Amino acid sequence: MPTPTNNTSTGPLPDGVLSLSAPAKINLALAVSPPEPAGSPKPGWHRIASWMVCVDLCDDLELRAISGPSRFSVRWADDAPRPTPIDWPIEKDLIFKAHALLEQAVGRSLPVEATLSKRTPVGGGLGGGSSDAAAMLRGLNRLFGLGLDRAALSGIAGKLGSDIAFFIDDDVMSDVARPALVSGFGDVIERVACPEEDVILVAPDFGCPTPDVYRAFDRLSPGPMREDAVRELIARAEETGEIPIIDLFNDLSAAACAVRPGLTKIMREALPGTQIPIHITGSGSTLFVPFNVPDEPEAINRVADLIEQTCPGVVCVLSATLSGESADDEQGIDVDENGLSG
Repeated sequence: MPTPTNNTSTGPLPDGVLSLSAPAKINLALAVSPPEPAGSPKPGWHRIASWMVCVDLCDDLELRAISGPSRFSVRWADDAPRPTPIDWPIEKDLIFKAHALLEQAVGRSLPVEATLSKRTPVGGGLGGGSSDAAAMLRGLNRLFGLGLDRAALSGIAGKLGSDIAFFIDDDVMSDVARPALVSGFGDVIERVACPEEDVILVAPDFGCPTPDVYRAFDRLSPGPMREDAVRELIARAEETGEIPIIDLFNDLSAAACAVRPGLTKIMREALPGTQIPIHITGSGSTLFVPFNVPDEPEAINRVADLIEQTCPGVVCVLSATLSGESADDEQGIDVDENGLSG
């Protein structure tokens, strides 16, 4: 039962290498609208309202400015909880696409050696690829002294995917974005509060293809989107200082279970004889168990062990939600308007 590396600060490594963390995220609550009708600006798309928060399961991205053509490599970290084959060409990886798009946006070459060490499972609804892309944009901005602000970086991010802008906060130097209510088509980001609490991430041995989940969602004839319900959960957390774990919801849960019936089995059998809720993040397949028992620190280990015993094949990762409030203390290498200077 792996415990993730809690590396949420940006800083220098020897020889001018910029090291960044790319944290995963969970959707504490996710409301989804019916698809946009024909004739609308985005027919078939879905509006969302999601309470999103980073967790301390992180990929690591190292960038080094070089003089020749850019080089990219992707590998699993030695402590990755659920490694799977990296069977896609580098040109399909979001770090490569983010690099190319930023070069296009600034009209200059940004030659780097980029090494991505992954821990976040692929196809698990944890936003690993999106966070990696955001880390690449933030890192290049810093390494080459581009001076781009959040709005500029988010505009570029929006061309790559709807989740990426969430990981870019007002402090573009920060690895950890603050929690947010993400709405619209993922393009409206309202930073909100979220308590820092332990959470168990439950990673099955299968993924959930997001397009399949949304097609299944459409077949379920969804009702009106419940943005007010998401806002009410956020308000309760701000008032009580605790995540309202019983009332969290995800409108994609039923669709994800239809696509991957194994999720239903895990949710039904993971915690027998308890009242502990288990939720799906994003479009699946990762599930999470918010856990706030500060007086009994070993309880989270016992619950994670129980899940792994009752659901063979799953891997539990002990993690925690992140507020992003310590980002101002981060330090890194020096850059000037022409690029790397130290």
